[in-house]
Amino acid sequence: MSGRDQGAGGGRRPLLGRGAVAAVLFTALYLSAAAYFAVRTGNAEFRFYIAVMLVLIAAVGALHARVRLSAGALWCLSVWGGAHMAGGLVPVGEPGVLYNLWLVPGRLKYDQLVHAYGFAVATWVCWEAIRARLAAIGAPRPTVGVAVLCALAGMGLGAANEIVEFAATRLMPETNVGDYENNALDLVFNAIGATIAAVAVRIRGGSAGR
Repeated sequence: MSGRDQGAGGGRRPLLGRGAVAAVLFTALYLSAAAYFAVRTGNAEFRFYIAVMLVLIAAVGALHARVRLSAGALWCLSVWGGAHMAGGLVPVGEPGVLYNLWLVPGRLKYDQLVHAYGFAVATWVCWEAIRARLAAIGAPRPTVGVAVLCALAGMGLGAANEIVEFAATRLMPETNVGDYENNALDLVFNAIGATIAAVAVRIRGGSAGR
């Protein structure tokens, strides 16, 4: 049996085990709530992002069908999506929305934390996809080079996210995307998250998530 077909205990991980089903239901719940509030409040930006989310969910579903992502990875992706939806829709006093909230005044925003977390998760998902191929050739443990490749893939996905945000600024008159400095900081925090995940891949990637 190839590494792609192996799950816990050496058997093929089911496509929709209990953990995966719970993650899907949780995602459907918060997306439904986000869609309701986005329509009710006339938030065009988040109607756009919900459409993007649906495309991404389809892409993750196709990847999962191919490589059987771990339940932990699926849950982390779901939490990331929920944090993103909350960031733009939950009102918070003077900053307006949660994304603009300073968690550490002048140093760390909620938005930056979500970027670091999200692209750490994306990097780990890249590793789970690559691991399936490595296992098929009898080399399931990640080398330093593979860990770096996963980090670069995570950062590349982060750059694609910034393109989507830029598209939002072109399509809508008002967004919470921010200015050039915010864009650069997003990329920095994407890289921080991806690097942390790459270190975890190198240390634990041969055994975690099985």
